[in-house]
Amino acid sequence: MITVVGTGTGAPLPPDAASALAEAGLVVGARRHLAAARLPEGAEQVVLGPLAPALDTIERYVEKDGRVVVLASGDPGFFGIVRALAERFGAQRLDVRPGVSSVATAFARLGLPWDDAVVVSAHGRDLRSALNVCRAHPKVAVLTGPGSGPAELGAALAYRCGDRVLVVASALGDPEHERVERVSPAEAAVRDWGTAVSVVLCLDESRALAPVRTVAGPQPGPTQWALDEGEFTHRDSMISKFEVRALALARIGPRLGELIWDVGAGSGSVAVECARFGAAVTAIEKTRDGVERIRANAEAHGVDVRVVHGAAPTVLSDLDDPDAVFIGGGGRELPAIVTVCARRARRAVVVAMAALDRVPAARDALTGAGFDCDGVLLQSSRLSPLPGGVTRLAATNPVFLLWGVRPPARTEGVPQ
Repeated sequence: MITVVGTGTGAPLPPDAASALAEAGLVVGARRHLAAARLPEGAEQVVLGPLAPALDTIERYVEKDGRVVVLASGDPGFFGIVRALAERFGAQRLDVRPGVSSVATAFARLGLPWDDAVVVSAHGRDLRSALNVCRAHPKVAVLTGPGSGPAELGAALAYRCGDRVLVVASALGDPEHERVERVSPAEAAVRDWGTAVSVVLCLDESRALAPVRTVAGPQPGPTQWALDEGEFTHRDSMISKFEVRALALARIGPRLGELIWDVGAGSGSVAVECARFGAAVTAIEKTRDGVERIRANAEAHGVDVRVVHGAAPTVLSDLDDPDAVFIGGGGRELPAIVTVCARRARRAVVVAMAALDRVPAARDALTGAGFDCDGVLLQSSRLSPLPGGVTRLAATNPVFLLWGVRPPARTEGVPQ
């Protein structure tokens, strides 16, 4: 058996660790954990650094039915070493004794429940996904690492989402050095936080207490999508019809941890619906009244949408690279807009057009950027009541929907 002991955020080792350590032939852990443990005489020690050599050493002991103890911070089954051990040796070989995770401890210090929090790891990973989750959700815990700490997170959020509060929890469980500090993203960006950071919480404090939930984690996806046009404030029917929006959402594929652009957003109906799926969303709109309309629709549906006032493609140069883009406007600039979006998008670009003349140029822009391109002409007729209790079909205006998808084999070199 491999005994995995979580040290939690309190005492160096929990009380039941002593009996496991007394029988161990091999003890694996960080240098501080090994220094704090009372190891049996003659037991081999492996200081955790690169994981592969440690796993190889563990395997040699397992093959000889030797006793192995692995010491790990917090709860080792929560973004911890249990995953790697279970994949290599099988879950049935593991005796896991969890400690309290840094996430649970940090929320406890604030007196907040965390069953509705989204937890994302930036440890050893690009900060991009964590940033997008923080932009889209009101309560996020970020597990940090070198190059992806409070300063980097604060710098990224200060410009895009400056209303958030960052809670930086350092040295949790250490009675002498523990610190839990509330700072703005801008304040976090200019601090040197050292190496003792345990976790960073990103909060919209106005929504920190959500209603009672039955499912932990992020809010489940919307119960319905392609909402009726009447669900949004719009001007002179300048809104994507729900039939078009349904297929556009299917091709955009918005999801947690991603960034979506809605270019020429108009009412912001596509932006709002993407945000309801958990994505971070930037809506680009050139009219001032459109900007206010998008903000009002986002607030009405309880989602965060960053609204940028300006004309594409010029204004796009200041934005972070998106995972997918919806283009619902553009006029004469449409080919240039599609070209810029196709260069920047990591996955897909979807274009809606009412004018037949613009279809070839948009298609050429997508294929010219190396995308696999497809599309449809959407024509629908809706039920409409007539006097006398009968019904007719009322045709909606036809819309061309094109989409380009970046082929998997060509993703090398795309910004990660």
